[in-house]
Amino acid sequence: MLAELRINNFAIIDTLELNFAPGLITFTGETGAGKSIIIDAVQLLLGGRADSSMIRTGAERAIVEATFRIPNSNQDAIQTILEREDLLDDPDYFTVGREVRLEGRSVARLNGRNVNAGLLKELGELLVDMHGQSEHLSLLRVKEHQKLLDRYANDEETLNSYAHLYQTLILVDRELIELRQAESESARQIDLLDYQINEINSAHLKIGEEDDLLAERNRLANAENLASLTQQALLKLDDGTAESPAVTDMLGEIMDDIEEIAILDSSQASLAEYLQNSFTTLTEISRELRNYSDGIEFNPARLEQVEERVELLSSLKRKYGGTIPAVLEYLETALEKKNKISNAEERIAELDKNRKILLIKLGEVGQALSEIRRNAAEKLEKEIEAELDELNMAGARFEVDFQQKQDPKGVPLSDGRFLSFDATGLEKIEFLIAPNPGEGLKPLVKIASGGETSRLMLALKNVLARADNLPTLIFDEIDQGIGGRIGTIVGHKLRLLSQHHQVLCVTHLPQLAAFGEQHLQVTKQVKDGRTITHVINLDENQRLSELAQMLGEKSDSTLLSARDMLVAAAEMTGKEHD
Repeated sequence: MLAELRINNFAIIDTLELNFAPGLITFTGETGAGKSIIIDAVQLLLGGRADSSMIRTGAERAIVEATFRIPNSNQDAIQTILEREDLLDDPDYFTVGREVRLEGRSVARLNGRNVNAGLLKELGELLVDMHGQSEHLSLLRVKEHQKLLDRYANDEETLNSYAHLYQTLILVDRELIELRQAESESARQIDLLDYQINEINSAHLKIGEEDDLLAERNRLANAENLASLTQQALLKLDDGTAESPAVTDMLGEIMDDIEEIAILDSSQASLAEYLQNSFTTLTEISRELRNYSDGIEFNPARLEQVEERVELLSSLKRKYGGTIPAVLEYLETALEKKNKISNAEERIAELDKNRKILLIKLGEVGQALSEIRRNAAEKLEKEIEAELDELNMAGARFEVDFQQKQDPKGVPLSDGRFLSFDATGLEKIEFLIAPNPGEGLKPLVKIASGGETSRLMLALKNVLARADNLPTLIFDEIDQGIGGRIGTIVGHKLRLLSQHHQVLCVTHLPQLAAFGEQHLQVTKQVKDGRTITHVINLDENQRLSELAQMLGEKSDSTLLSARDMLVAAAEMTGKEHD
């Protein structure tokens, strides 16, 4: 639901902030005041085309922002998109913005972060349906007709059953394609896989081996230097020279001195213990160095073996993965592929059998789904024609067209035919309309715009209200081409529609405006030589005055008529609630 709208420097609008309630919201005001401009601003937010001509004269940029409350009806779909883009900040609300700059560039924002306008359009199709001077209506998208009919039919079990069978068939077909492609070149693939498997197996890989090899290679390559350094350390520790006594000898002399100090001063007895520990540690170091020295190997042959092994591991990693575990994983995959190709003939036969069974089941469920749709379509046609009759379109005809196509590769039917099919069913569905008696039925998407179209859309929306989960509907000048009596009927139907949706309606008819639950008056004013749009959320007295002025000059007579309209609208609405 549209909760807030903020507009700056857009067309003749300087600064405007609007808060919207649920229910029916009517916009009234003189022609050119900016009512439709407000609707244009909403359309821009929904991913509409941006143009620098939208910017108010003298300004550098136009900014439009809105806050939407996420509705329960399609909460999952909206939150999925926001989570996909990492933009879900609040589970209940989100903000969108659009900035149009003078040089022609536009910026789209969602929850304060820059996004592409396509994302706003994707969300907009789940939030707002607009009918008016610029079409943005789901009913004019043929692909939506089947979805609307299915929601009207309200048989989720059959729909889900068909969808599950279809997806299973897609997976079977995908595997069959892979197996048949593999089968056609199986000999070459098996030769390649055998080579790869043998190459990896013959290496007898072990996880962690590479680190050990690198350490050994380092020792072998530096054996001479290691031996020299070890002997130097032992010489300084144990052997010593005439010029430089061994560390252990010097430590022994220091030990004698410390023991004498301890005899003379018992408080220093612990020094002897410390020194003894140091002597023990040095002795252990000396022992370890001698053992290490004995193990140092001058072995060029072994170094060559290690180098070859390291190079082999590097080669395997380059071919089959970046690490030894990745190479081993590649081996497992290659073994699986070989097994799959080797058994491809049996698997293909099994999948072919499963596919035939799936097609039969898909045909059965598809026929059941078609029957459900046809029964729902008959009911839908009657309800919509009744609505059109009330909207002064007596004799108008509405029909749901089912288009099926025979296909020898399609699903088999009980009557022996084979029909083409897709993810949605066994038919293509399109709404047809004949607005006037004697005219032939034509696709809904091709009918002319105007009051006739507006009434048709209203009839469709009323009947499909429980099937249509878009939270906000906008009608820009739906009263075009209709009079006061029909305006009352249209207003009543809009009010009924607002029980399931938030409805925004721009109107020039007081009879229609009287049904609004929130009435916004749009006026234009001149300030400092510039025209600006001003919007007032009318209270009860202001609303009475506005309706009277819409009837003509404000007078006792028009005020009385306006009051009668409000009373009549309240009574009609009250009866519906009763």
